[in-house]
Amino acid sequence: MPRRICFALILLALLPPLHAQSSDNSLSEAEVEQLRESAYFPRDRVLVFVKFLDERSNALHELFAHPRRPGREQDAHDLLEQFASIADELEDNLDDYGTRHSDIRKSLPKLLEATDRWSSTIKSPPDDEAYNVSRKLALEAIRDLREDATELIASQKAWFAAHPPAKEEEKNGAIDIPR
Repeated sequence: MPRRICFALILLALLPPLHAQSSDNSLSEAEVEQLRESAYFPRDRVLVFVKFLDERSNALHELFAHPRRPGREQDAHDLLEQFASIADELEDNLDDYGTRHSDIRKSLPKLLEATDRWSSTIKSPPDDEAYNVSRKLALEAIRDLREDATELIASQKAWFAAHPPAKEEEKNGAIDIPR
């Protein structure tokens, strides 16, 4: 009996690390490090996310710009899932920045412009059962980003007109604390 209890405790101790290892693989370790480095500069962090989404979008375009190769549909599926996951993470960050009134006014127009580019690229591959659902989710994520960015542009314009940031904060792009 004590052996079973010991085994159960060992098994329970191993479960959390096993779960952590199966986490989302949308970002490489280098990309995660870039996000960590930009964590205190919301304006830069938004642009880092835009860069990652551009990379996924460009990779998807490249898949279909060349003659078909085996596994292309699965690669497209994986890229679209990564895209949607990264876009959702960016959306979470935008929600957080909006409520904290972080100054991301300079990066929002670039994000808004990128949503049109991403949408075109993601719509361009032909229909295929292997990735149509992932494409739909990626397009929904783009739509949500576009809506959030549009709303944030207006709300940030109004907020910062009423609460101009100090010159040092504006220059550094650091996290703004509401006054």
